[in-house]
Amino acid sequence: MPRTTRLAMAAGLALGLAAAAAPAVPVLSATTTAATTAATTTQTRPGEPVTAVIRNTAGRVLGTVHVERYDAKKSRVSVGMRGLAPGFHGFHVHAAGVCDPRSVDRATGSAFSSAGSHLGSGAHGDTAGDMPPLLAAADGTASASFVTDRFTPEQLADANGSAFVVHAGPDNFAHIPDRYFHRPDDTGAVGPDAATRKTGDAGARIGCGVVKGRG
Repeated sequence: MPRTTRLAMAAGLALGLAAAAAPAVPVLSATTTAATTAATTTQTRPGEPVTAVIRNTAGRVLGTVHVERYDAKKSRVSVGMRGLAPGFHGFHVHAAGVCDPRSVDRATGSAFSSAGSHLGSGAHGDTAGDMPPLLAAADGTASASFVTDRFTPEQLADANGSAFVVHAGPDNFAHIPDRYFHRPDDTGAVGPDAATRKTGDAGARIGCGVVKGRG
């Protein structure tokens, strides 16, 4: 066999052995890349969900509220309730994460005064704690899901925590047309009275659930 042929065969054998010894390099398809990106996005989404268990003044569970990130600025609120009177019920976030049924509001006689005022500042209907009312069916169940940009899970779980409160009656958000305005009261004020401005005439607090603070 000619010398050049022997040299060519030796070189080919060396290359083959090197290729066999080299580690395989995976080829990522478009599907694999998309799946990896989606998984990374899910793992790095900012904000952890928070959940509150709503109990009545006797400590019986009425339902739960779950809040999670919807996008960078909004949160999704999901509610499931039972044991309510049929009809609309005021539904608010309060600024203190304390649900003590023995804590009674002297002005209204309502329980869970320990939850404090509505989350955020401003007039009733415009605070961060004002949310859509819950509508209970004839069997006392209520379910709702909505998106809001008024608070995030992190804000609800601040050092003081927060509390979700359900009221006995519907909430008019202090929206009283001019033709219904009362005459000046003892202080000279006109328009919605104190109870309307405070709770939208939603009545007593019948359920309360705490979001614990992380601070």
